[in-house]
Amino acid sequence: MKDINKIILDHACHIADEVKAKALMLYTDAVSELHITKNEKPCFNLVLVTRGEEELAEELNNLGTVINVPDVNLSRLGQVKIAITKGIAAGIFKKGDKLVCISGLPKLGYVDSIFMIDVGKEFEVLTSQNITDITQVVHPEVFSETLNIVLELAAQGREGRKVGCIFVLGDHEKVLQLSRQMVINPFLGYTEEERNILNPDLIETIKEFSAIDGAFVIKDNGAIVTAGRHLNAAMESKDFPQGLGSRHIAAAGITDITNAIAIVLSESTGNVSVFKNGKLFVSILKPIP
Repeated sequence: MKDINKIILDHACHIADEVKAKALMLYTDAVSELHITKNEKPCFNLVLVTRGEEELAEELNNLGTVINVPDVNLSRLGQVKIAITKGIAAGIFKKGDKLVCISGLPKLGYVDSIFMIDVGKEFEVLTSQNITDITQVVHPEVFSETLNIVLELAAQGREGRKVGCIFVLGDHEKVLQLSRQMVINPFLGYTEEERNILNPDLIETIKEFSAIDGAFVIKDNGAIVTAGRHLNAAMESKDFPQGLGSRHIAAAGITDITNAIAIVLSESTGNVSVFKNGKLFVSILKPIP
């Protein structure tokens, strides 16, 4: 498999050079051996995607920029989509960037796919005029952690049951004005640190409350304002993708009239969708069991 990995990496480097790519993105969990050492200059600007622990991430930092993704099984395209989505939120990628992406299935031990992605065309919402950058709406680490939690819920459900939920990030004051409480706020009375989505002790509680009807509303710094919120704004547009349910319509509606971002987990399909400015930013298919 060592030869296959080297062949794929060499070809990807050549493609990246030919198309003048911003970076070469490598899904490291699919590679049994990285053919790059700390003392060896990579063939191209590397972005390394990993589900690994912090120690591995620190080791990879010596080789290039590291993007951490949740420990769930994704298709090859799913791996690419979630990594680029997180990269955009972190300010690593932007409209106009071309990326050459290498991926594969971790259980095989070698990479087998090369994708060339034009960020502006693949993520169509980035082509909109006057769009607010995600990093100006919510802290990148908050977006990243919320996406991780939603993808884990998509893969695992809750106590064997499928769940559907909405997380609305940023512009919380206006979101609250355009919504109403459906149940008693379970986060009322706690400090911002205690109810922050970046608090690892809160993750299981968030997953438990994901079964409540209504949306989570989260401040730009990660503090959860409330859960069980009914979003009053619903979008009715001919341009809205067909086949998406009421949660998606509510998410599109609230992001159309606020600066918030909404992440939606579909109960019926297990797919995860991100909305910004009333438009579908990216859709990630349900993780593989």
